[in-house]
Amino acid sequence: MSYTIKDACIGCEVCKRLCPVDAIYGEKENVQKIDEDLCIDCGACGKICPKGAIYDDFGVQCEIVKRSKWDRPKFDVSKCTSCLSCVDICPVKCLLIPDIEETNQDRLIPFISEINTCIGCGFCELKCPVEAIIMVSS
Repeated sequence: MSYTIKDACIGCEVCKRLCPVDAIYGEKENVQKIDEDLCIDCGACGKICPKGAIYDDFGVQCEIVKRSKWDRPKFDVSKCTSCLSCVDICPVKCLLIPDIEETNQDRLIPFISEINTCIGCGFCELKCPVEAIIMVSS
């Protein structure tokens, strides 16, 4: 399943610009479409749609959320094993690993490179094998 866009869409293309896998297509000022083969169910499009025209894979209308209020990953340094699963799964590649020579740590703890690139999908939290990541409200 994937997210869907309903007729309330005004074709502003905000969702298209935000989609990390280019699954949204259509002409400006026309109802956009989502390629379900490309959609990764991250939910970013639904959080940003100004008209509430996007529905999740359960058919529930997505609620717009100010980007400053999107959940962000918080790392528990005591649990993190530096396995890099979170870095590998991030669809927008916003998680980075610091250079070991620039840190006083014996492990490399991922960090968000730029807060505005994180789409709050939570994939990093789901993929973490040691539960070292939780998504928290900004």
